[in-house]
Amino acid sequence: MPKRAANRARNKRGQALAEAACRAMASAPLRPHRVKSYTLVAIQFGCLIVLALTGPIIARAPLLLAMEVAALALAAWAILTMRIRHVNVTPDVRSGSRLVREGPYRWIRHPMYASILLGALALVLETPTLARGIVYAVLAIDLLVKLHYEEQLLSAAFPPYAVYCEVSKRLIPFLY
Repeated sequence: MPKRAANRARNKRGQALAEAACRAMASAPLRPHRVKSYTLVAIQFGCLIVLALTGPIIARAPLLLAMEVAALALAAWAILTMRIRHVNVTPDVRSGSRLVREGPYRWIRHPMYASILLGALALVLETPTLARGIVYAVLAIDLLVKLHYEEQLLSAAFPPYAVYCEVSKRLIPFLY
């Protein structure tokens, strides 16, 4: 019996040490490439500004308007789940961050990027031009690069992130 109690105590200490290490990793600032982070954000906002200035912001077609509403709802759900004070436009992991796995994050790891792509697609389809299509393609590529970079940072900050990646998709539930 004393042997079992000693093993249980050792296991609990080991688990507590592992959890403390995870918290310490999340609280220690990572050294992301700031220029890369801000460049990705600048491209993202530049594309969104171009789309907003070259066509209507609110779609008239019912399906496209529904896409915009869905994009806004997804973004609001993600922000409320994450808590607004933790929202970060750069892909950098902030000190004291936590891994969010509830709300829309249960199914997709990047609901904010998904909402941006969905809303921007509605804008492009409302007034389709070659230039707007190119801007949307640049936005999509930028967000894919940004999410891959962010996933590298999250994997380094949160060891359980690898398991989370196995049970969730990046942008589209059940597909990608």
